[in-house]
Amino acid sequence: MTGILLTLVLSGVSWVYLLAFRGQFWRCDQRLSASGKTTVSQWPSVCAIVPARNEAEVLPQSLPALMGQQYPGSFRVVLVDDQSTDDTRTIAQSTQSNYPQTPLTLTETEPLPKGWSGKLWAVHQGLEKALEADAPLPDYFLLTDADILHGQHNLKQLVAKAEREHLDLVSLMVLLRCQSFWEKLLIPAFVFFFQKLYPFPWVNQPQHPMAAAAGGCILVRRDVLLAVGGIESIRKALIDDCALGAVIKGTVTDRNRAGRIWLGLTTNTISLRPYPSLETIWNMVARTAFTQLNYSFGMLLATLVAMVLIYLMPPVGLVLGLWMQDWTLIGVAALVWSLMVTAYWPTVRLYRLPFWWTLTLPLIAALYTLMTVDSALRHLQGRGGAWKGRVYSTSSIK
Repeated sequence: MTGILLTLVLSGVSWVYLLAFRGQFWRCDQRLSASGKTTVSQWPSVCAIVPARNEAEVLPQSLPALMGQQYPGSFRVVLVDDQSTDDTRTIAQSTQSNYPQTPLTLTETEPLPKGWSGKLWAVHQGLEKALEADAPLPDYFLLTDADILHGQHNLKQLVAKAEREHLDLVSLMVLLRCQSFWEKLLIPAFVFFFQKLYPFPWVNQPQHPMAAAAGGCILVRRDVLLAVGGIESIRKALIDDCALGAVIKGTVTDRNRAGRIWLGLTTNTISLRPYPSLETIWNMVARTAFTQLNYSFGMLLATLVAMVLIYLMPPVGLVLGLWMQDWTLIGVAALVWSLMVTAYWPTVRLYRLPFWWTLTLPLIAALYTLMTVDSALRHLQGRGGAWKGRVYSTSSIK
């Protein structure tokens, strides 16, 4: 029991570090407030780029919300049909006539070239379309997914924050769908783990090297994006949002300073993408989990050890303590588990779930660990980047 007790103590030390010294990531306090100040001296022009591949299920909701933004400045939308085989283009065309105040340009992608991921190729071509000589150059680009339901004033709030704080990139981790059992079990944890990997307060500190973004909703200055080489500079990235955040934060702009970025949470802009089953969430995570580890099996082993130590040892220690009637073991295990619950509760509350969901984090961590192992196996089998009917060879794009 001495070895187990020492392991529990090490787990507790890990949680103390996460709670106190990991950028306060768990507080979920980096928010784009709906009630914040949204006035600027002059509203800049914005062009939204929307890559869409077989999005007929969500476009009837998401596209009207985007085109109906209450934005005082010039705003237009470029929707890139990424060789869809459903009614994506037809739905976009039918929506266009209902929002004459927001110009909509429809374009279709060329065949995917080698060395590009599908989404980035679509975004790149959308940017090229927006930058054509006969179109006015926008001050900002809004890079957004086709499944994002934007709050009515979301664009106004994004631009106001960028203008007031002189930011080059503003990104939102939108509220992900959380309706089915598997979504309630695994989606809040996905956001929790993302914040642990990329603590938002660190991302938002200009002097800190941490950089990230959330691909569903990114507002970026046109001049800065073009200065870093556009989307082509990250064309091979599977985790493209974080790659873009890193490129922009690490680049000296024409303002003679490093790029400034901000990443936060919102409850007013949501994702419509359904994840009704364990399989759908599993595939979403396994697609890029091993990429996150830089395709390193050494990092994979370290991750497995860390996940067992941090998340699984508290319940294991509690069960063993109850079985052995060892009150010291029970007390230490319960204390460490309470630290875990404390860290997870703000994320659970963000998704408006009951408190008892915090107790499921060890089970969730075990599932995410298995997903990460599966991601490595898929990489070995040459199918690690499978998504929306395409399979990217991770060895050719890493």
